[in-house]
Amino acid sequence: MSLHRILALSLATLGLMAGTAHAQFRQGQEFTLLTPPQATDGGGKVEVIEFFSYACGHCYKLEPFLESWAKKMPADVTFKRIPGVGSGAWTQLALMYYSFEAMGKLDTLHTKAFDAMHKDNVNLANQKPREAWLAKNGVDPAQYEAVAKSFSVQSKLSRAQQLMGSYKVDGVPMVIVNGKYVTSTGHAGGPERVIPVLEQLIAMARRDMGTTAAAPAAVKPVAAKPVAAK
Repeated sequence: MSLHRILALSLATLGLMAGTAHAQFRQGQEFTLLTPPQATDGGGKVEVIEFFSYACGHCYKLEPFLESWAKKMPADVTFKRIPGVGSGAWTQLALMYYSFEAMGKLDTLHTKAFDAMHKDNVNLANQKPREAWLAKNGVDPAQYEAVAKSFSVQSKLSRAQQLMGSYKVDGVPMVIVNGKYVTSTGHAGGPERVIPVLEQLIAMARRDMGTTAAAPAAVKPVAAKPVAAK
């Protein structure tokens, strides 16, 4: 993330904290209810899902806020992204997301893919620009194509399409809490306002589940290596 985006994110977050510390967001305004609610895979945790696309400018603007939140989310919350599937271009970008995941490269290439699309004007939905970009970022295009055609990636792509129908996704980004509460940059009033709305929806989901807030997951200290005697 560039220094400019980090500073902009910090300033926006600080300003928002002052204005929304005691805000109560409203159903039908900052969020809506999904009808019917969907079963979750959170394993007893509050499940947060973001439907997105690398081609979506609003998703790109939301990403740094969501990324920052995900790094410090409470231990009783689980978060996953689902790439939008629809047109040929969006399907190629969804394949790219799941291929990066299968190759263990999602953490390093996710933000870079967003930047390539929206900052560098590289159309990653198009094969030739995508292959050049992959090679530039240390990924063998032939290996990528093999992974993209694999059964596991194709299965995830089909599942994403099914979930879009179940969750009635008609635009992205769309953020859904526990299969019930829905918000977006449009509902919230801008990307910087999504996180405060999301946190309220998580609190509401906890009440539905009869649970209380959990602290962020603790980071285990790394044991010091013994020093050999000289």
